[in-house]
Amino acid sequence: MKEILVAIWSYRHFIVSSIRNDLRARFARSKLGGLWMVLQPLAQVAIYALVLSRIMAAKLPGIDNRYAYVIYLMAGMIAWSLFAEVVARSLTIFVDNGNLMKKMAFPRVCLPLIIGGSSLVNNLLLLVAAVGVFVLIGHPLSVAMLWLPLLIGINLAFALGLGLILGVLNVFVRDVAQVMTVVLQLLFWLTPIVYMPSIIPDRLRVLLEFNPMVHMVIAFQDVLLYGRAPGIAGLTVIAAAASLLLLFSLILFRLAAPEMVDVL
Repeated sequence: MKEILVAIWSYRHFIVSSIRNDLRARFARSKLGGLWMVLQPLAQVAIYALVLSRIMAAKLPGIDNRYAYVIYLMAGMIAWSLFAEVVARSLTIFVDNGNLMKKMAFPRVCLPLIIGGSSLVNNLLLLVAAVGVFVLIGHPLSVAMLWLPLLIGINLAFALGLGLILGVLNVFVRDVAQVMTVVLQLLFWLTPIVYMPSIIPDRLRVLLEFNPMVHMVIAFQDVLLYGRAPGIAGLTVIAAAASLLLLFSLILFRLAAPEMVDVL
């Protein structure tokens, strides 16, 4: 474990420059460039809001704002977008970079960190845009937003841990990426992002507790929508899950790394 951390620190400049190159490459020939990082999720929020706002707005208690459902949606999407992007891109990170891993000597663990850094920049830009929208529609900003760095850090750690495990497994069993694409879509609808948990029957609502992203999304909604501190119990659950996933992923990666290059 210490060797991995030392390697990451030694190659920190390589990681930073790779994150910069990744962001540039994604929008190299685009007229709007990095604006697409913000426009795409905002467009998705707008679509959901137009379709569902009349149904859901009346079921959102405690918020005196005609755009309450929009705020609810954006809070959930900020949490989900970081998690989903990191996991989705991590699924094929080693397969996509197989030639690079064979030709260039560098710590392989840098690859998921590059994805995590790039996704984090995207998410921070989306957060800034969301705050701007909140101001325009008259939603007050609160001191509870000071919780956001911790929430984003836990969310990123959870996504990286899960993504690294799946990325390693996908090297040996390529069906993992295909299956997880469907699972992520299902998980989105099993997370209260476009709907409130209160509309789910009590006997089914218990099942939401087994989805770690429920706690993460609710924490973001507490901070951004209600202006209050996130629930400690839920935050502890997701933080513990993130820590265990990161630890297990690093152990799995270290054990599998010698064979990965041969398989690729």
